[in-house]
Amino acid sequence: MNTYKNQSFLSLTLRFGIVFLVVVTVIKIIFSIFATGGIAGMIEELFSSSNWEQFVRMQLLMAVLYGSLMTGYYKFVKK
Repeated sequence: MNTYKNQSFLSLTLRFGIVFLVVVTVIKIIFSIFATGGIAGMIEELFSSSNWEQFVRMQLLMAVLYGSLMTGYYKFVKK
């Protein structure tokens, strides 16, 4: 039996979204370190005064969308 069907939509969305948020953020930061040549370049690219808000917004939006889609799939589509 599918254990996801017994949980609330919100709790599953948060669970999938938080895991996605942490994993994707770490991967994006690591790739940025290698692409820019170091930690200073990564900080300038992702966390400068003009870019950090966009970075955080994009990560949160992707996490909410992913969490919602995966929850919908596991609760309503997968048997």
